[in-house]
Amino acid sequence: MRVVLVRSLLGALLVIAACRGNSTDEMLETAKFEELQHNHQHARELYERIIAKDPNSASARTAAERLKALPRN
Repeated sequence: MRVVLVRSLLGALLVIAACRGNSTDEMLETAKFEELQHNHQHARELYERIIAKDPNSASARTAAERLKALPRN
């Protein structure tokens, strides 16, 4: 029983650690997923954060293109 609990806690910690990533590449993937889910407002916010965080990156160029393609709410 104790082993199962420890494994569950470790798994949860790994998931939390993975979700805390804030690189522009990770944000870009999340924004694309938000678009697929029709959550355009959150996708827009993420794309804008990417551009602000690293304006000269490939992620920022992609984010700018995706921003133009997003429907206006």
